[in-house]
Amino acid sequence: MSRRPLRFLFPILVVIPTVALSLGGWAVITVDNLPEYVVAGRAVPFSFAVRQHGVKLLSALQPTIVARLGDYQTTFSAQPSKIEGHYTAAITLPQAGPWTITVHSGFMNSARTLLPLAAIAPNAPPPQVLADAERGRHLFVAKGCVTCHVNAKVNTTSDVPVGPDLTERRYGADYLARLLANPAAVLPAKPNAGTMPNLGLNEREIASLVAFINADGQLSRK
Repeated sequence: MSRRPLRFLFPILVVIPTVALSLGGWAVITVDNLPEYVVAGRAVPFSFAVRQHGVKLLSALQPTIVARLGDYQTTFSAQPSKIEGHYTAAITLPQAGPWTITVHSGFMNSARTLLPLAAIAPNAPPPQVLADAERGRHLFVAKGCVTCHVNAKVNTTSDVPVGPDLTERRYGADYLARLLANPAAVLPAKPNAGTMPNLGLNEREIASLVAFINADGQLSRK
């Protein structure tokens, strides 16, 4: 560590054109288990996956995690885990406050800055549990959705604008949950294109993302 129902649906499809796939210089960073908060001074595990074009898991990288609070910065090295394309680190945020965490994948210039992560004092009571939609807002960034999608509640641009703008779109909750759980089982394959990747989301993560994406609006129609 160094200091310093279905007729209402419009597919939430990440179609990656062949030309984009050929470029090779971008990746999706997906945080495995995003904490709602941490306790200052206590080490916590932090793991993530790196997927070239959102699909191919990349091994043998040397990622780093940079944590910032005001003018203070500390950097942690992440090591490959036993799961292909996944990396892990033990991070310690030394003081209470809203920390900015940036994951540098080690692949080209691919990096992801998360929404602020709260560190609380060791004797402080736990903060209030986030509502599903707010937790989903954090996950929309941490799971890498912002790489290909825009949602104005989080971002106004995307790294690789190959997915639809989700700001005003709403979806059937059951459909969206099934899609997030297993995109390949819901979206038809298209010639010369990729599709939305399977990020291995758990049930709570899916519920939170559904709540966030569908917040404050009517269902979109085809």
